[in-house]
Amino acid sequence: MEEISVEQMALEKCQSVLAGWRDRTVDDFEFDPPKGFSSFTMGIRAHRPSEDGIDPPAVLYRHLDGKENAILDFSTEQAVFGLLGQHGIAARAHLMDDTCRVEEFFVGRTLTADDIFDPAIQKGIADELWRLHHLEPEGLPPDTFFDLLYAKWGAMARSVLTDHRHEFPPEERHLCEELSAIHTASTIEKVRRCLPDRDPVFCHNDTYHGNVMQLTDGTIKLLDFEFSCRNHIAFDFANLFAETVMEHGFVDPPHFRIGEPRFTEEDLGSLIGFYLDNAQFHDSARRDAEQATLVAETRRAIMLSDYMYSMAALPLALEPIQKIRFLPYAHQRFSRFLRSWDVEFAAS
Repeated sequence: MEEISVEQMALEKCQSVLAGWRDRTVDDFEFDPPKGFSSFTMGIRAHRPSEDGIDPPAVLYRHLDGKENAILDFSTEQAVFGLLGQHGIAARAHLMDDTCRVEEFFVGRTLTADDIFDPAIQKGIADELWRLHHLEPEGLPPDTFFDLLYAKWGAMARSVLTDHRHEFPPEERHLCEELSAIHTASTIEKVRRCLPDRDPVFCHNDTYHGNVMQLTDGTIKLLDFEFSCRNHIAFDFANLFAETVMEHGFVDPPHFRIGEPRFTEEDLGSLIGFYLDNAQFHDSARRDAEQATLVAETRRAIMLSDYMYSMAALPLALEPIQKIRFLPYAHQRFSRFLRSWDVEFAAS
């Protein structure tokens, strides 16, 4: 039996729910290269939608088989995505089943690290986060993001660093030993100590610039909600600046480094100020106090981005296709977390 192509598989899923796509063939569409690994996304666009009457003219196909890094269980994640679509925060789904989602196609571009410093873009992100933080999806686990992350990714990290150490180049294997503390109970206690003393709410938890899109009309949309669950809002603010420290293009391996922060306290204050424009305060003094508190909580939460991305990078280190060396990336991120934590809590 001839093996079905990824493009044909995706098209057949789309045709099951999109009447305007039936009786069409793969040749009628343009398929973007799949982005991701076992779980991937792929844009699908009709070559001549207006001439051929193909409606909608494009969709995003999200393949879910083999996905192992989800924070929520599958049914809860699907329900959350559906709720976000109903509120216009996420793309609306044409189809959701056990293997894939066929989603509304956003026309625009994902942000760059430089875009994060644009006040108009900050305002759009802040307004979307305000809306998201005030949703209350049913069925969320009581545990917050970092406890769920530790529970779900800790064993994966341990396996990569011990069982698969021999699969890394010799010059990288020593990093496994230095990373071994990442999945220990003492490290998660350090993480908990960084968290603000305020009630957790529903959060995005992966707000770096690549997960934000500016549509052609200027509207800002958040993308990729697979880590969304209860957390502290300061992490959503902090994580927006997480990848602005990446520097690429170095001659020596691994050809990148985690540099010094490009953002300032004023940048954090600008984003949080736009966020608080959605709130009501009895007087300016109370607003000023809340903003100062959130800026301080966000500044401390910055180090949690380093922890999260170091954990997330380890399973990717075993994948054969990768743009960067994920083990050195994880090592640099985790080392930065430990250094920042020591500075922050040295006095206590």
